[in-house]
Amino acid sequence: MNHLKTFVLLAALTALFVGLGYLLGGPAGMLIALVVAGGMNLFSYWNADKIVLKMYRAQPVDEQHPNAVVRTYVADVVQMARDAGLPRPVIAIIPNDQPNAFATGRDPANAAVCATTGLLDMLTREEIRGVMAHELAHVKNRDTLTMTVTATVAGAIAALANFAMFFGGGDDRERPGGIIGTLALMILAPMAAGLVQMAISRGREYEADRVGAEIAGDPQALASALQKIDSHARRIVNPTAERNPASGQLFIINPLAGRGADNLFSTHPATGNRVKALMELGLKMGVAPRPAFGTEAPKGPVSTSVPTTPVPAPPRASGPWG
Repeated sequence: MNHLKTFVLLAALTALFVGLGYLLGGPAGMLIALVVAGGMNLFSYWNADKIVLKMYRAQPVDEQHPNAVVRTYVADVVQMARDAGLPRPVIAIIPNDQPNAFATGRDPANAAVCATTGLLDMLTREEIRGVMAHELAHVKNRDTLTMTVTATVAGAIAALANFAMFFGGGDDRERPGGIIGTLALMILAPMAAGLVQMAISRGREYEADRVGAEIAGDPQALASALQKIDSHARRIVNPTAERNPASGQLFIINPLAGRGADNLFSTHPATGNRVKALMELGLKMGVAPRPAFGTEAPKGPVSTSVPTTPVPAPPRASGPWG
């Protein structure tokens, strides 16, 4: 049922794109949009993950990296992927101060998982393991292709709707819907695409939380990480995500700062609901409760400045990495 629901929603996105083409250019516009949508979906299947990695300037890392924190991050991802029965993914870091992470790729054999330098700098080792286990769960559940294609199509819908502004004026009575229909669609199409993205993404986030907690063996570490990421992501701008809001659904926490209309519909469940579900799962698994976020004892700073980061982030408080 989950796969059927996803297929129907992806079909709705494609239909929305084609309908937008019809209202802008009539039957010819619809045909062009249909061909473009088909080609875009095919292109996304093979290349969307590479586009996303390049967009965020993701830099592959391995066990030979000069930074000890990055080496530990790589080792933990490799170990958890092996325990989950997954091929080793491409492991990358993103030079961005906002703590966040995402996974991408068309299948487990061609997957990549990425963490920002801000996430490595801000979280404890256990919390980072919890976050990356969540991303490996997306790979295991084969969510990565769906989310990447959805982001690509939704982004195209938003771009086409913005393009409609240049054709909304004048006295073109042959255009289906006329100027009123064009202007209405320019506003409503991105909102509809956002609702479809939200429907696809939210259920998958809960499931990835559950499977990720099982992979890492520590639901409460992921719960603690979600609280920290959510708190800091609201205050640290991710410029690439702000320029490409359709890609926001790929991240474990919404990377958008909430400053524009693109954030009216969140593709992520409320963090509080996710934390509650993880805490309940932790009790079932017999994991001892951790102190609530914000009540931990002060800890010494751990520098995770990554040599490949253009502007090193200032050191922040973090937990022991031993």
